[in-house]
Amino acid sequence: MESDLPGPRSAELLARQAVRESNARTYPRRLPIAIAEASGSFLRDLDGNVFIDFLTGAGVLTLGHNHPELVRAATAQLTRLTHGLDFPTPAKDAFTEAQLAMLPAGLRDRMKIHFCGPTGGDAVDAAVKLCKTATGRGDVVAFQGGFHGSGHAAMALTGLVRQKQPVANGVPGVHFSPYSYCARCPLDLLPGTCDTNCAGQLERSLRDGNGGVPLPAAVILELVQGEGGVIPARRSFARRIRALTRELDIPLIVDEVQTGCGRTGTWFAFERYDIEPDVIVASKGLSGMGLPVAIIMYDRRLDVWAPGAHIGTFRGNQLAFAAGAEAVRVIRRDDVLGNVRRRGEQIAELLTPLTANPWVKEVRGVGLMWGVELADPRDGGPATELAHRVQGAALRRGLIVELGGRADCVVRILPPLNVTAEVVAAACAIIAEAVNACSLVAA
Repeated sequence: MESDLPGPRSAELLARQAVRESNARTYPRRLPIAIAEASGSFLRDLDGNVFIDFLTGAGVLTLGHNHPELVRAATAQLTRLTHGLDFPTPAKDAFTEAQLAMLPAGLRDRMKIHFCGPTGGDAVDAAVKLCKTATGRGDVVAFQGGFHGSGHAAMALTGLVRQKQPVANGVPGVHFSPYSYCARCPLDLLPGTCDTNCAGQLERSLRDGNGGVPLPAAVILELVQGEGGVIPARRSFARRIRALTRELDIPLIVDEVQTGCGRTGTWFAFERYDIEPDVIVASKGLSGMGLPVAIIMYDRRLDVWAPGAHIGTFRGNQLAFAAGAEAVRVIRRDDVLGNVRRRGEQIAELLTPLTANPWVKEVRGVGLMWGVELADPRDGGPATELAHRVQGAALRRGLIVELGGRADCVVRILPPLNVTAEVVAAACAIIAEAVNACSLVAA
């Protein structure tokens, strides 16, 4: 399919939105559609155009749109209780049991769970606040390219200067260290010979009394940078950061807001690296269907909070709890994590040939989290305009994709975790066609 967008009915709502809503709105600017309904991996706009949705609510729709069993679980809960603050309820107890049961065996018995406000950014704030309280320290180390949210505290931990620039007086005491982004090495080294010097730089800074970085309350890390451009950390990098934080008794916070709930083919991305964090942050995919809920899970030794130390009115979303417990049951029953791994292998096979295109710098990803980085072959700079054209061309052909990375030069996909091989094949064909067609024009 290829059609002019937006259609007339979508254009009408988009125009009203532009007048009424905040200038901070994002997705409809580059994806000019108004959504009528959705099911599984597909959605339909008000003008009758049907799209494969590989944005999936920015990764919150673990099992796609309106999964019938999750809808039934949430609907049944709707008649019982919808809001429970932090009181224990059967729905909350089942959700808690399901989340703890999905942890690796070595972590299950020593982790506690805290329910935060409904966003991942609030959970990041809670994680940092917990570590500051437990250690008595005030500084935090984050990584270049990382994204941890757009609230004031989470934004301070985010490497995206452009996002933070208009906001003066950010949270103090945040130090940024290089991340293992080998396609654009922050230290201008080569992966085959660098011995993971991005980890070494942090090691030297924290061990050196003249390194300029006080012993921090926490180190916060994404094991696959999502908004940063779908960049999986090198195994040696992740393991050295974990070893360093253990040596110096620094709590390691792993931000699994986007990578958690099976997105990488294991329930949490840290399992792929054979490391155990001190604090896990999770949110997006927890309910399986986009109902908001956010949690942190952390080592019991950090549980020093007094009652009411971190609260929030909407931390007792019973509908999200009911759907989330059901999502775990469905994921186990249907071997959804196995599907994630198989579909990830399929995407690698279908999209890797794009690297023959001189405008494609790298195709990378894991599980069902993939990116195609576009760069100008003449100077290696980010091909931002080309990425925007590819996103638009894909939309006109019936596929919704996201952009991310430095200067929005990475075409990103976040399919539902139960997506079929047939839908993946169709989507990858559209991506390849869009990239090749648009790069011909760019050349």
